[in-house]
Amino acid sequence: MTLTTDQQLPDNLPLDPRADTSAQRESFTVVNPATEEGVAEVADTRADDWLDALTRAVDAQEKFSAFTPRQRADILHAIYEEILAREDDFARTMTIEMGKPLAEARGETANTADYFRWFGEEAVRIPGRYAQSPSGAGDIVVSRAPVGPVLAITPWNFPLAMGARKIAPALAAGCPVLVKPARETPLSMLLLGQVMWDVLERFDAPRDLIHVLPSTTSSELSDTLMADERLRKITFTGSTKVGKILVKQSSQHLQRASMELGGNAPFVVAEDADMDLALNCAMQAKLRNGGEVCVAANRFIVHESIAADFAERLSKKMDKVVMGNGLDDGTTLGPMITAAQRDGIHDLVTETVEAGATVHRGGEVPDRKGFFYPPTVLSGIPDGARILREEIFGPVATVTTFSTLDEAIEKANDTEFGLAAYAFSENTHTCKRFAKELAAGMVGINRGMITDIAAPFGGIKQSGFGREGGTEGIEECLDIRYIGF
Repeated sequence: MTLTTDQQLPDNLPLDPRADTSAQRESFTVVNPATEEGVAEVADTRADDWLDALTRAVDAQEKFSAFTPRQRADILHAIYEEILAREDDFARTMTIEMGKPLAEARGETANTADYFRWFGEEAVRIPGRYAQSPSGAGDIVVSRAPVGPVLAITPWNFPLAMGARKIAPALAAGCPVLVKPARETPLSMLLLGQVMWDVLERFDAPRDLIHVLPSTTSSELSDTLMADERLRKITFTGSTKVGKILVKQSSQHLQRASMELGGNAPFVVAEDADMDLALNCAMQAKLRNGGEVCVAANRFIVHESIAADFAERLSKKMDKVVMGNGLDDGTTLGPMITAAQRDGIHDLVTETVEAGATVHRGGEVPDRKGFFYPPTVLSGIPDGARILREEIFGPVATVTTFSTLDEAIEKANDTEFGLAAYAFSENTHTCKRFAKELAAGMVGINRGMITDIAAPFGGIKQSGFGREGGTEGIEECLDIRYIGF
């Protein structure tokens, strides 16, 4: 594959992340999904790299233990400032390798920086407890200590922010991190790695606290590292299928595991909902990041009296979406990440239409270069259709109906997943029922975007366990210790 030379990637991007780059390694090509052209060749790490990184991380943690919480906080705040200073480099890199519009990439860059600022603030607030034993037999001291080396496996859809949400709390807690970025999108994480290494050097902190390990053999990497008892935690964002494998592997050495897995978010619109608000939020919840979001609205469950109007108005709003290269001015919808991802979405749509669904807009693969799929709205979907059971991960909205509130909640909860849910109503009683009865780790009431660095992010059921962000995020990287006096 010929690499293009006009992609405007940052100078000196560390395409080989190893400290020692003298040895020859195979490489793999990073492809721009908007052009289908190769943009960079990245060193493909292997088992000796991974185990060497773990050895170095263990040594780095011992040295880092001498750093005070305030010093750790200062390091994270410096990383925050450096990310913002290089916002354009990060945003362009992300758009080139992943496809999202440049405006969204800039938003993700700011969000990434905020994770380092937030957990820098949390580093100096790690809690402890002192109490007299009720029996009077002694005193109780409860403290927290770093869990140890962390393996962070990050997804391609948010190649920068998802890494930051794992790395920042680990560093704040005093843990080293080995990051395995998605093979489709390693460039953003390599650039972040360079920024973090520069900051660590400035503070005389060990560079080996952070290792970025791009690889085309993800399963082999996790097998190798998780078989080593020195690794103490695995944090993964990705499919439920892979998450279950990692959880099984973690049992060998009882490694701490945080799993942020698949979703199938319902978006319930009650008869008395503010329709304008619901439609605006529907656009956010469905088309943000091209629908390639684990918390994206997957199933629009709308009261039967307003469903037809909702579908038509949503379609008209989607008519205004501009599909194109994320680097181009005015683009609001970029390509899907790969041809396979795009084709999988189209297969779901085609199967649903053949079963009798109505297409209000979209539904066809455009005849153009790049892995594009248009905003699509479907209604009249048969009960039990695969598109209602599986995560679409693309710009396709499915509209189904309900007649009673009980039916709406039952339909919303009729999924093995439980990551996010959205509901809209102007009735306080209805909102309280939605808040209480929707089975998800995160519920948005009259809101289309609910993620927040200060709030815990995670799901229930087949969507995993553990939380990232919020005050809960750093707890995932800490062991509780009890000392009796």
